[in-house]
Amino acid sequence: MDTHKKLIETCLESKKKAYTPYSHFNVGAAVETEDGEIFGGANIEIASYSPTICAERNAIFSAVYQGARKIVRIAITGDSENTFPCGVCRQVMREFGPDMEVLIVKDKDHVRTFTLEELLPHSFGPEDLENV
Repeated sequence: MDTHKKLIETCLESKKKAYTPYSHFNVGAAVETEDGEIFGGANIEIASYSPTICAERNAIFSAVYQGARKIVRIAITGDSENTFPCGVCRQVMREFGPDMEVLIVKDKDHVRTFTLEELLPHSFGPEDLENV
């Protein structure tokens, strides 16, 4: 199975693992690292909301915890066909994949592709701290 197809399937499966007792809005994500590994994540809500984690960060942090430092692609699906990453997730995505491809998945046959630059133009990243 090619990694693109596996990424989308992992994203869709991850959505089923979401813990959303308050909003009931499930989101799944999957990331592909530069070496082709796939990591999934789902949103997990907490009653006070502040400690809640989005699916995108859950997947990225899982990959980073396992040693990945570069994410090349992320797939995101949610209960709305327009489930895009929040601003915090976009900034985390920027840290580990400034050239990342972002797939917004409705189902396995309906996928829209964006660059991170399209979703987070004029972003701030590690290179901006080099001359501080």
